Amino acid sequence: MRRGDLALALDWAAAEGWNPGLSDAECFFAADPEGFLMAEVDGEPVGCVSAVRYGDGFGFLGFYIVRPGHRGQGHGLALWKAAIARLSSGAVGLDGVVAQQPNYRRSGFVLAHRNIRYGAALPRAPQAVGTSAICAAADMPFDALVAFDRRFFRAPRESFLRAWLGAPGHVARIATGPGGLLGYGVLRPCREGSKIGPLFAEGGATARALFAALLDAAPPGPVFLDLPEPNADAIAMATEAGMAPAFETARMVAGPAPMLPIGSIYGITSFELG
Repeated sequence: MRRGDLALALDWAAAEGWNPGLSDAECFFAADPEGFLMAEVDGEPVGCVSAVRYGDGFGFLGFYIVRPGHRGQGHGLALWKAAIARLSSGAVGLDGVVAQQPNYRRSGFVLAHRNIRYGAALPRAPQAVGTSAICAAADMPFDALVAFDRRFFRAPRESFLRAWLGAPGHVARIATGPGGLLGYGVLRPCREGSKIGPLFAEGGATARALFAALLDAAPPGPVFLDLPEPNADAIAMATEAGMAPAFETARMVAGPAPMLPIGSIYGITSFELG
């Protein structure tokens, strides 16, 4: 895809009910400008997929859409083969709808865990606990934030993070303590309300402090948080805020499974790019 094609793919994602962010095109394109593929029939776009490379050892599949009226004609399979070919070296992750798990298994993907989207029209901010200091992410040297993020994501993603932290309307907060950086989170405005992600924190008190700060900065409208189901405290935090499950995906991986601290992942970055 070219940059303009990605805007079209985001419109398709919105039509599927995926509620993309308002600045997703710029941020996603920054992650890997060659990682977005589109299928055409006689010059008409009919489907898309992303195959984003994070260095040489890890890639992520997303944006897998074939337009209604063009399904069942082999376009989805062609897109899938092209995406897999682009990510043939190293491990590959995806967040797929649960119903497609059998198809992904046939391509060598194994379930890692479920991700659940929680949402509420008016979430309640957690009570302030702990001693974490919350401030703008811009107050922290970018290299330090990149190093912290690397503990929670399978591969380095500096280009993406630079765009994600500075995109129009995005609110990025960090939590610090005597030991240095303890967590960070980002809120991004979407076509409906806003989403929080990532939300990485060393401990529940830090996660709740960041969560409260991001909720305080949210524009009018519902707020959504995508979290890994194995993190029981993240579910408890969302439930305490009055949020309820709205959607879920199957996080699946082909190749070596990443060893990530799930208990410190209170919100994943996005279903599209991991």
